[in-house]
Amino acid sequence: MLNFGVIGLIIVPILIIMSVIIFISNRYKRCPSNKIIVVYGKTWGNSTAKCVHGGGTFVFPLIQDYAVLSLEPMTTEIDLRGALSKRNIRVAVPSTFTFGVSTEPGIMLNAAERILGLAKEDIINQANDIILGQLRLVIATLSIEEINQDREKFLELINLNVNTELNKIGLEVINVNVRDITDESGYIDAIGKKAAAEAINQAKIEVAQQEKYGAVGEAEANKEKEVQVAQQLAQTNIGQAEAEKERRIQTANLDATAVAGEAAAQKEKDVQIAQQNALSLIGKTTAETEQRIKTADLQAQAVEGENKAKANIAEYNADLAVKQAAALKMGEIAKANAERDVLIAQKEQEEARIKKEELARQEVEKLRIQIEADAEAERQRRIASGEADAIKAKYFAEAEGIKAVLEAKAQGYEQLVKLSAEKPELATSFLMIEKIEQIVASQVEAVKNLKIDKITVWDGGTNGEGSGTTANFLKSLIKSLPALHDLAAQAGIELPQYLGKVEDNISHSDSENKKNNKNGKN
Repeated sequence: MLNFGVIGLIIVPILIIMSVIIFISNRYKRCPSNKIIVVYGKTWGNSTAKCVHGGGTFVFPLIQDYAVLSLEPMTTEIDLRGALSKRNIRVAVPSTFTFGVSTEPGIMLNAAERILGLAKEDIINQANDIILGQLRLVIATLSIEEINQDREKFLELINLNVNTELNKIGLEVINVNVRDITDESGYIDAIGKKAAAEAINQAKIEVAQQEKYGAVGEAEANKEKEVQVAQQLAQTNIGQAEAEKERRIQTANLDATAVAGEAAAQKEKDVQIAQQNALSLIGKTTAETEQRIKTADLQAQAVEGENKAKANIAEYNADLAVKQAAALKMGEIAKANAERDVLIAQKEQEEARIKKEELARQEVEKLRIQIEADAEAERQRRIASGEADAIKAKYFAEAEGIKAVLEAKAQGYEQLVKLSAEKPELATSFLMIEKIEQIVASQVEAVKNLKIDKITVWDGGTNGEGSGTTANFLKSLIKSLPALHDLAAQAGIELPQYLGKVEDNISHSDSENKKNNKNGKN
């Protein structure tokens, strides 16, 4: 029993130690050099996460967990078109950006907070938007010349601006490759042509200068050579002339001595001596003359050589001036052509802009006119529809009114016919009485403007009873009045006053007799 107890006391600590070792080994996370371990959850301090690059760290269970950020470089193609430069010239700057997660402590924390758990495509899309905006911003602060000529400054500004914004999400720029820089107006091509023309002109000027130096040196060397040759020839001729003179003098002296020694007499001796002296003088004079002539010839040749050398130098200088003028002319022509191309490009760009603005204005005006025409047509249609509805309603109302009037008249006529069933002629009389006001009004309207001093009635004669036609008309009219009054009273109608009034206590026959008597008296 003691042996098992001792063994248990030994094994239990070993098992505990092994369990602790296994637990620690499982919770210790090692970080590869191309990754970042982000420990999140309960962290000590004010940071929201703990970022580890290289080495390893403990991840405590329950209160902590971890994720991995890859440091693998990511590449995006930025096809920037139509970006405005400092002078409002639109340029295209297609470029390739290589970037990745930064290993700086503060920037790593930004990456843990901003892009942890995002897919690679999502990270590239976010970076693409940031790079595109900052690239436009950098181009807007530079002119075409600065972008095209000072590439180092351009890339430095891109790195500075893009890095500043990418650091906010935990990224940094690794490399920027600007593939090409072009513009819509051809300004960069014009600058290149101008630079090429200036380089060509400068090279031509330098070549002409070197040719000038060579021609001048050659002319000077030829001049020195010709002068030295002329001097040597002159010295040679002078030496020859002097030698010839000495020879002739010595010969003359010897001849004179020989003649004097051979003379037999003093006279002949003197004569011969005089003759020899004369010959000697003549020979001397001839030698001096020849010497002067040759010396003059040599001097003339030397002057001629100098003049030729000067003429050659002047000719070389003239050729050099002509070549310099031609080179300057070609340079000015190339410069003028480049400036003309730039002005033509600017003119074409301005014309395109004006045409575009005019076309847009015309399209807007066309659309406005179309909208106004549609609105006016709609308004006219609505007005016409409203007027038609109003006329329709008016005519419907008038028709309803006429219908009501006609129905009322029809009912009245029906009652009138029923009341005058035994005497149908009474209905006709009532209808005539209904229209008599309109007839009288029409007659009065016809004659109201006539000025009548008197009225003469022509009677057509007497009838069989001995009375005139006018009297008979009046008699018949008066006889019909009582009947009209009776019929109107039965229908509840009151006749107008101009048709007279029938007393209640007088019978129809009495009234007729009175009227007849009255008519007879009249």
